[in-house]
Amino acid sequence: MLDTSNSNNYEYITKHLEIHILGGIKTNKLESLRITLSIQKLKQENILRHTLDLYNDNQVEKFVRKVAERLEVGTSIVRRTLQEVTKELENYRFLLIQQYEEAHKPYFKELSATEEREAIKFLKRKDLLPKTNELIGKAGVIGEQVNRLLMYLIFTSRKTNNPLHCISLGSSGVGKTHLQSKVSELIPEEDKVEITVLSANAFYYFNRTELQHKLILIEDLDGAESVLYPLRELQSKKRITKTVVHKDARGNTKTIHLTVEGPVSVAGCTTQESIYEDNSNRSFLLYIDESQEQDSRIMNYQRLISAGKINEDQEHKSRELLKDVQRVLKPIKVINPFAEYLELPQSVFKPRRTNSHYLQFIEAITFYKQYQREQQVNEETGEVFIETTIEDIKEANELIIEVLLRKSDTLTGAIRNHLENLKAYLQENKQTTFTSSEIRRKLRLKETTLRRYNKQLLAEQYIRKVKAEKGKMYHYEIVDIEEYTNLKSQIDKSLQDCIANINFATSS
Repeated sequence: MLDTSNSNNYEYITKHLEIHILGGIKTNKLESLRITLSIQKLKQENILRHTLDLYNDNQVEKFVRKVAERLEVGTSIVRRTLQEVTKELENYRFLLIQQYEEAHKPYFKELSATEEREAIKFLKRKDLLPKTNELIGKAGVIGEQVNRLLMYLIFTSRKTNNPLHCISLGSSGVGKTHLQSKVSELIPEEDKVEITVLSANAFYYFNRTELQHKLILIEDLDGAESVLYPLRELQSKKRITKTVVHKDARGNTKTIHLTVEGPVSVAGCTTQESIYEDNSNRSFLLYIDESQEQDSRIMNYQRLISAGKINEDQEHKSRELLKDVQRVLKPIKVINPFAEYLELPQSVFKPRRTNSHYLQFIEAITFYKQYQREQQVNEETGEVFIETTIEDIKEANELIIEVLLRKSDTLTGAIRNHLENLKAYLQENKQTTFTSSEIRRKLRLKETTLRRYNKQLLAEQYIRKVKAEKGKMYHYEIVDIEEYTNLKSQIDKSLQDCIANINFATSS
């Protein structure tokens, strides 16, 4: 019997010969069995060491004669012993391959009848979205009421043929990655791929369907710049292809195509909104809540964890239920019979792509509610589908208004947040003008950061300089303190008009 207890020194001992396989065997080239061995007669010091391919008959035959001559043993004994060793090594190599595949095969949880029943029961609730948001909170996602539900629904859309994507934006240290990682914990492990660093070429060497309907999580877009192009192609075209040169077994050079199929849902985090414009155009932009209230909620949660007062069992059960909910959702086509009445406000930038995102988000909500919808069949094609309801559109409008507001804004998220904080400060102190030094001190901003903000706000005519008295520093004032509120009202009215048009069309 082959003794493999020492992975670097296998032993095979017969009544005539003692063989040691040094360094083990390789499992990645099944067309050869190349080994380094030492062979000797029992209880003798004369040892022969050699490297050979046991699948190469010429090498083996020469080695048999060499061993027989050097160790003074019959060629038939040596030949038979090597054949036995070859068979044992073959069997052991197949065992190693089987163990490796078993250890690295994708994890798929089989739901019990009770788990499946509980998940479907939850999905049939009439207040599904509010209850989902509540359960996300119980799973340990603190605050971010709108963003967390938006993100969960975007992650859910990976199961559809038109998945959505999102980018979390905010200052350094405000919890972008934390929010993404906590919400991604509610997605089954088998349905997500987490990327910290990955080369662009490596992306093309996934198995053809390995990424299909997967959630791809990028912790920091700054650390994954090399894969942003193939990711954008996956988002837009739902597949990527690369042509490479490859040598076949005979040494002939051939051109082969490496193809990886989508669709995929992509989520990432960054502090640099303007750098990733190509990616952000394809994604929902989720701006992290940087308010003092959110700081207080998170710090209070951290204190409760430290004090051992968080119900970890409840958090675990909430996470598992939401994961099971994801597992029972089945691929099904969604048709929105009201799509022709849905028009975005004129203020939205890049309306074509944003309009597509809006319609896809409504479909994602309908898809999530599939257990509340009657399945219908297209008589011509036989395809099964479910339909969007007006309620789905209303819920989508409530969630997406902040996204559309940001898509309609000429300012980046960081500068908009600063301007709104500036307005709040002036209104609180009943002021109309301000100085840079005052704002830097009161809002605790770096001088370089404030200078950059002011330069952009002046260029976009959101603020203007007020002539100062001689010898005194410049004052500034806000041109229109209600501009953002008015923009939000316009978008809200536009979305309400869509619902009114649907109600009028369906009633007449």
